[in-house]
Amino acid sequence: MKQYKADLIILMITLFWGSSYLFMKMGLDSVEPFNLIALRFGIAFIISAIVFHKRLRTLDRQTVKHSALLGLFLFGVFASIMIGLKSTSTSNAGFLMSLTVIFVPVISAIFLKNKPDKRLVCGVVLALTGIGFLTLKSSSALHVGDLWCILAALLFAIHIIWTGRSTKVADSLNLGIIQLGFAGVFGLIFSIIFETPHLPVTLPGWTSVLVLSIVCSAIGFILQAIAQQYTTPTHTGLIFALEPVVAALIGIIYMHETLSLQGYIGAGLVLLGVTISELKWSWLPAFTRKKAAHPFTPDLNLPSEL
Repeated sequence: MKQYKADLIILMITLFWGSSYLFMKMGLDSVEPFNLIALRFGIAFIISAIVFHKRLRTLDRQTVKHSALLGLFLFGVFASIMIGLKSTSTSNAGFLMSLTVIFVPVISAIFLKNKPDKRLVCGVVLALTGIGFLTLKSSSALHVGDLWCILAALLFAIHIIWTGRSTKVADSLNLGIIQLGFAGVFGLIFSIIFETPHLPVTLPGWTSVLVLSIVCSAIGFILQAIAQQYTTPTHTGLIFALEPVVAALIGIIYMHETLSLQGYIGAGLVLLGVTISELKWSWLPAFTRKKAAHPFTPDLNLPSEL
């Protein structure tokens, strides 16, 4: 698979996840947070396991080990978000969660000794600035909930990086399936300890759980595991920066929310950042690219890998 195709798959997943805020809000009207995590990932695992039961016969210990860790990160991400939202605004939560875009290349640079090229750095800066315009309001005080959301962004960045590493040594499809099962188990354990787990009793509740399970979890995380074999963690994190833009569009269309001029500027900057990060310089005239390679001029044909 070509990298641009993998990036398109990541973009499709971002569309799924951008719509998930609407369904999570519906779901939390019927069940409690850990209960929702258990149902979301538990059902996603069951459906995925049924569809790909033949593939699961090749499951090995290496895949299970990596899946358990990914499932723990995944549970931590969603648990931290839900705890954080109790004491911070959704605007601050959206901005802070999008710090994943910064955490991915920073963690890669510190621990993996990988240096992102200038094109990706420029895209990251533009995307982060756009997210700030799109989601950060006048109040910027840091609350306990903000710290939980920062933790969620950090855990998601680690999840992205570890997924990229895990797919190099484990079967990507089995990896994507089994991590869902582990996330569901962790959610069930915490729900039993801190809540009273139960099934939804309303149609909107079931609708939200099934959409979150099938579309946002089963399809989303399995495709992420597959696509990340052919793209970089920084590209993945940067494309995921489009999630607040998608969420804003969903709010405008289905919840009749309005987007301010600041919001439109932010959305445009995020799109520009992603475009720059994905832009290849092969379309430039040959003489321009040769000039760019001059010893006294920066070479524009930079590597896309971290």
